[in-house]
Amino acid sequence: MEIAIGLILLALMLWLFSARLRKDSGLPDGEVVYSDTGAWQRNDRALFSKRHQLTGKPDYLIRDNDAIVPVEIKSGAAPARPREGHVLQLAAYCLLVEEELGVKVPRGIIQYSDRQFVIQYTRELRSTLLRTLEHMRADAEAGDAARSHNQAGRCRTCGVREACDERLDGGQGTVSSEQ
Repeated sequence: MEIAIGLILLALMLWLFSARLRKDSGLPDGEVVYSDTGAWQRNDRALFSKRHQLTGKPDYLIRDNDAIVPVEIKSGAAPARPREGHVLQLAAYCLLVEEELGVKVPRGIIQYSDRQFVIQYTRELRSTLLRTLEHMRADAEAGDAARSHNQAGRCRTCGVREACDERLDGGQGTVSSEQ
């Protein structure tokens, strides 16, 4: 009998601890149906839209009733308003979820280290994303795409670093001549 009570108390403590961790993570209530944070296991499955030639791996997808909510985790402190690039990244995940999974995406979440922003996925935001993708493709085709930063750390972790002819060399703030 004492062992059973001890096991019940242990289970209760573990449940409370996991609830606290979930709350601290900033994740909304609901079932985690996708994770690319490496916290549990490596996720090699990216979402892909053939129609828009877009691919991406959101940090989390949470099932909330009949909807899926993408969650993007940012390690830095929150700005006064979410950065435009972060909002467009989240919008891209919303588009990918709708196209690949065929489910409604009413909103997404950007979770900074100290604050959360809930971003409504509206027709206007979707249109802004599609216009931005068109401009990016036009710039790339015209050869007008250029690196827009001088942060070596950001360059080192960039997903297209190996293909970039403007990557920073060894954190010195110079363009690499490697190819």
